[in-house]
Order: sequence, then C-alpha cells, then structure tokens
Amino acid sequence: MKNLLKNARELKGWKIRELAEQMGIDAALVSKFESGTRKPTKEQVIKLASLLELDADQLLVAWMKEKILYEIGDDELALKAMMLAEEEVKYNLAKSDNWGVSKSLKSLLLEIDKLKKQLNKFRKLDSYRIAQALELEYTYESNRIEGNTLTLRETDLVVNEGLTISGKSMREHLEAINHKDAIEYIKHLIEKDVPLNERELLRIHNLILRGIDAQNAGKYRSVQVMIKGSRHTPPAPYLVAKQMEDCFLWYETNRRKLHPVVLAAEMHERVVTIHPFIDGNGRTSRLVMNLILLRHGYVIANIKGDTASRMAYYQALETAQADADKSAFLELVAQVELDALKRYLSIVAA
Repeated sequence: MKNLLKNARELKGWKIRELAEQMGIDAALVSKFESGTRKPTKEQVIKLASLLELDADQLLVAWMKEKILYEIGDDELALKAMMLAEEEVKYNLAKSDNWGVSKSLKSLLLEIDKLKKQLNKFRKLDSYRIAQALELEYTYESNRIEGNTLTLRETDLVVNEGLTISGKSMREHLEAINHKDAIEYIKHLIEKDVPLNERELLRIHNLILRGIDAQNAGKYRSVQVMIKGSRHTPPAPYLVAKQMEDCFLWYETNRRKLHPVVLAAEMHERVVTIHPFIDGNGRTSRLVMNLILLRHGYVIANIKGDTASRMAYYQALETAQADADKSAFLELVAQVELDALKRYLSIVAA
C-alpha cells in the first residue's frame, strides 16, 4: 500500500505537506503511511483514496492484507487460522444478505430484484428513444417537485428543441436544460466507472445551478438555512464540510454491504438532510440516488411531482430527519423503483 500512496501523491504533483493539509493530519503521519511504519485507520484509507483518486476497494484490500500479515506474521498455524477465518467471513456475508431491513421493505427488495432479473433478459431491446423519454420525464418530475411550472411537453421543447416558452422564466428554462445535462453527466460517470465522491457531487451540483447562481454552484453553503414547513433544521454551515466528509465515509464503508436500492435511498436522505447547498439540494440528492441505481443495473426511480406524491415524499423525508425513522422513506424509494421497473418491462417486453 505504501507504494500506491506515494506514487499516487507524486502523480498529482503534491508534496507530503499538501496531502497532509488535505487530510487534516500532521505531515509526519503521512510520511509514516508512505514508509509503512504506521498504518492509517480505515477512515483515513477511504479519504486517501478519494483525495488521490485511487480505487477505494483496491486500497482497502491492500490495507487489510498488510493488517492481517502484521497480526499473524509467519506463524506455522497462520494458514490454518486464515482458512477458518475465511469460512466465518463467508458465513457472516451470507447472513448480511438479509440487509438488516424490515419485512415489508425486504419484500419490496425481493420483488425488485425478481423484476431486475427479468429486465436483464430484455436489455438488448433497450433503445435511445426509450431512455430519452424516461429521462425527459425524470427531468420534468424532479424540477416539478421544486416548483418548476414547465409542462412535460414544454420541458421537451426546451431541452430537445432549444425553444423558449412564452410566459416561463429564464430560471425554469435553465433548470430543465441543466438537469438534462446532469443526467448525461451521471451516465458518463457510470460509463467511465468513475467513483462517486464529494468531488463528483460538487460537479453534479455545479451543473444544476449553472447559469442560475454562479456564486454558489458547486460550493457548500456558508450561511444557515431553514426548510420552509419542516421540523428539521439543517446543520450550521461550519459543520457542513465535516458532515459531508462523514457521509461519503459512510458510503464507502457500506456500499458493498447494503442492497443497492437501500444504499441509494440512504445517500439521498443523508445528503438532503445535511442540506449542503444554498439551492438545488433535492435535485442533486435525487441524481446521486439514481446514479447509484443505474450503476447497479436498476432503472431511474422517478419520484413524481404531483401534489399527493410530493407531500408523501416530503413527509417521509421529514420523518427520517426529525424522528430518526427512515423506514417510510426507504420503502417509498423502493416502491418508486418497483413501479419504474414494472413500467420499463411493460415497454421493452411488449
């Protein structure tokens, strides 16, 4: 692992001191990481991977290997102990397939994965036209949740025909165009297998507010905000950066443990609860959610913007935020994904 760290740092043209500043630790500690005389914590490994643009899994495997070798050395019983440990790890992983969720949510997830297996048989029937239509609906509904008044047809004319709609504000036009570009960007991240991290989150947000609020696009807020009509108060601005760092540490730690739909819903809820931006939090968190879903082979979970759907969505979010009960929100996202899969199958398998 030490060679990986040093080579990656030098490739970025950073001095040890510069990496230490990014890590928020002493330069001497980074030097010891690189020399192998000191082992970083798991959280530090994940942060190093993010800063140095390394594959987090690769770095964690190297870290775990060194940790195991340090503990067992070359004792003659080491291999026998490792074989026993391997069996126990496999057993624990098998147990974790239950995902630690409620019976009702587990039932939804099992149905979702059953439909996903069916969908995999029809992937060859996917077409650009289908994707374009569903992505247009997603742009329309996601903006509608936030108060955009463009109709579905008007959204189509704006993003695909480049037309200006009389009586609609420039902001509403830009929200539609920007959201379409943000969808294209998350598809690019998936195609290039770019990891989801804070840097990419900020780039997604920058696209959402491009041309609307240049001063705050792609930047964490520096002022306190309130959410109108909600019992939840987002954290003070000086806490945002640390909480977002913790959010992505949580993501890296859990992204292989949780069912992808649960992981996607959790990241949506965690980001929007921190409310790291002045504006665009909802759209950005929903894009993060769908990036995770698409990366795992699911389809876009398009939460509708009509009054009933929007109120159910907001209520489930508020219960998660103010009452620390995420069950309704996780089930809402799972139900939306299930409905999206059913619809998608009805189109491609017709």
